[in-house]
Amino acid sequence: MTSLDLLIRAPRAILPEGERAVSVGVVGGKIVRFAALDAPANARETVTLDADTVLLPGLVDSHVHICEPGNTEWEGFLPATRAAAAGGITTLVDMPLDSVPTTVTLEAFAAKREAADGRCHVDVGFWGGAIPSNLDDLPKLHAAGVLGFKSFLCDTGTDDFPGITPGHMRRVMEVVAGLGSLFIVHAESASAMAAMPDVHTRHYADYLASRPKGIENLAIAEVIEAARASGARAHILHLSSADALPMIASAIADGVRLSVETCPHYLALCAEQIGDGETAAKVGPPVREAANREKLWAGVGEGTISMIVSDHSPCTPEMKALVSGDFGGAWGGISSLQLGLPATWSEARKRGHSLADVVRWMAERPAALAGLAHKGRIATGCDADFALFSPDAEIVVDATNLHHRHPITPYAGRTLIGVVQETFLRGQRVDLFGRPRGELIARKAPADATSRTLEMRRTA
Repeated sequence: MTSLDLLIRAPRAILPEGERAVSVGVVGGKIVRFAALDAPANARETVTLDADTVLLPGLVDSHVHICEPGNTEWEGFLPATRAAAAGGITTLVDMPLDSVPTTVTLEAFAAKREAADGRCHVDVGFWGGAIPSNLDDLPKLHAAGVLGFKSFLCDTGTDDFPGITPGHMRRVMEVVAGLGSLFIVHAESASAMAAMPDVHTRHYADYLASRPKGIENLAIAEVIEAARASGARAHILHLSSADALPMIASAIADGVRLSVETCPHYLALCAEQIGDGETAAKVGPPVREAANREKLWAGVGEGTISMIVSDHSPCTPEMKALVSGDFGGAWGGISSLQLGLPATWSEARKRGHSLADVVRWMAERPAALAGLAHKGRIATGCDADFALFSPDAEIVVDATNLHHRHPITPYAGRTLIGVVQETFLRGQRVDLFGRPRGELIARKAPADATSRTLEMRRTA
């Protein structure tokens, strides 16, 4: 009988085919066998779960802003990955901006990896950036291991990561298609946004009116047609406008290589509940009305929206304008690595969705998007990344108990359902305050294989 490093006996486990009772065997950080719940086995360590705890694959969050190097006072790799592990996330992919330098050259990519090395409690991959001046750098970054390329179609508010025009986006997509890589995009129209007045207000409704759905809808239409013309694989980030769902579904049906994500805050929060001065809830694109939220949930349920990721975007309390409550001046971002799973599960279960659905949205599909075939599933040959989750336990969110660098959250005081009890990375428990064991991930597969891996299934 094979000797295992770890055996987990789980009366409830979420496998690719659904929930069932199983024992999972691990050797060398990989899942090597499945057997009946009570099957005999030799193991150095055995973990036996009760019926109130569900074995999930470690979640994969493909949309995370870590601000190191350069803006570590906003948040660095140690607290960000600690919060991720506490939230059941075992793999994340870092966005190319909000650090200094931004990840748009080989030198900047090397600086980012050097800052991350030895400081990650979970495994971390990296997106590269596509800006107006670095078209020739994209093949070099691809060869160095970035998992794809991000652009903005609007002003980012930072000189070192400017947005691109729709025309330049087409050129970027042509390069990305040739590399067999992926183009991910913040889709808000610069021209439409420029026509809107600046707002300085404590009233959330005024801020929301300054970022109407049409700003997103126009940019998404431009992304669709550029992807159709170039043949590139394109991914819409943090969809908040449910009005865009029909054209997205139509494009996918036409064969355009398009996928879409949304975020827990768009599915758990709504504009009507955001009070005057509550700038912890400011994000761009904005949290919209309850009716829009329900349409987003319908898009998730039918598969047009294929995944749910955090868009974790930390900053200091001063940047959030917590004292003035000015939505115009406040940083637009929400820190939610630790709370994304319970926030999503709390709302999903109300609408009749299962934990298997949540795992598909928050683990399997983000892993596939980033080309990480060894992540996001409890399957033979995959990394032994697990989250032990109590789906019926309740928590009242106390921001001071979060592992994020700064205790700022729009979920403060809310009751959420679901608690992560423990997280395992490659077969070992994550010690949140011990030596970080996370590894840095680079794209290793040939371009054509990566391209095939990135094809997303639209199963609901």
